[in-house]
Amino acid sequence: MTSLDTDTILRGERLTLRTPRDGDAEALTAILAEPEVMRWWGTNDLASVRDDLAAGFVIVIDDAPAGWVLYTEETAPGYMYVGFDITLTTSAQGQGYGREALRLAIRHFVSRGHHRFTIDPAVHNERAIRCYTAVGFKPVGVMRDYERIDDGPWHDALLMDLLAHELVG
Repeated sequence: MTSLDTDTILRGERLTLRTPRDGDAEALTAILAEPEVMRWWGTNDLASVRDDLAAGFVIVIDDAPAGWVLYTEETAPGYMYVGFDITLTTSAQGQGYGREALRLAIRHFVSRGHHRFTIDPAVHNERAIRCYTAVGFKPVGVMRDYERIDDGPWHDALLMDLLAHELVG
């Protein structure tokens, strides 16, 4: 995994993706505590959010942090792929911001030589799956008992991938 330059800024039509700044971890911790977000991300504290932000973009809408796109970047020449996780504040969900943020991130990593992208929502997260499908991600298979949130039961995740030439929009 590699990290981005400290001043990476990717501008979309309605949002910006940028590397983290002071104060972002606090804003994102509050977003992750929203009931509809916590449902998928579990309980997060400020320290864990700061750690996760080391490999991520902050999604900025109307000059305020509205979520994040986390990534795992494989740079070995024979592989060159990126895995994503994304979340948005509840008030920004269902408006196409997730699709826009993913498209910006994918185009950025394509420019860095990547050709393949993965994402792995919970199998019952229908809204996320619709979003990722709209961008061009395709189901690969179900990963059984993949994840557990806050010591709850294990649940399955849907592995999805996208090749650079399949990006929609």
